[in-house]
Amino acid sequence: MQVPVFADFRPDVRRQPTPVTVRPATPGDVADMERIQLRAGRPAYPDAYRRAVTTPDVCVVVAECSSPTGAPVVVGWGQTYHHVTVDDPAPPGHYLGGVTVDPAWRRRGVAHALTATRVQWVAQRVAEVFYVVNPRNLASIELHRPWGFAEVTRAARLTGIEFDGGVGILMRASLRE
Repeated sequence: MQVPVFADFRPDVRRQPTPVTVRPATPGDVADMERIQLRAGRPAYPDAYRRAVTTPDVCVVVAECSSPTGAPVVVGWGQTYHHVTVDDPAPPGHYLGGVTVDPAWRRRGVAHALTATRVQWVAQRVAEVFYVVNPRNLASIELHRPWGFAEVTRAARLTGIEFDGGVGILMRASLRE
């Protein structure tokens, strides 16, 4: 599996924060998750999303904001993975999967809210959480900084993901410190 292109790191660009509601995803959210993936220029896997939202050891969440009419609109989503056995340097455990925010809603706190909810979900189950990232994905590395993620190792393949550029980083955060 090849990791898709990630959002540009633009620490100089900030938009007005927006109120965000994060809730568990349902099968009815799959079409919105697919739409967000495609708007972000990433591949979409609706069948995998349908399976994930009904898997008890996975957290799949969506972020809603108010549309111009005041109706809630799904503007982002994220999930966790529970790796029981792994055949590369990454250990078994709970991992934060990718977060995708509709490009029109980026830099307003949506990804932070999705990450906070997923970290909290994992913290209710175990004492540490992992994620893997391409070292060029500075936006993701900065997004995860508030939770104290630190580099564990680098490898060409982690949790079954082969990284663009040939190397990925395994990051870990303690949830009990």
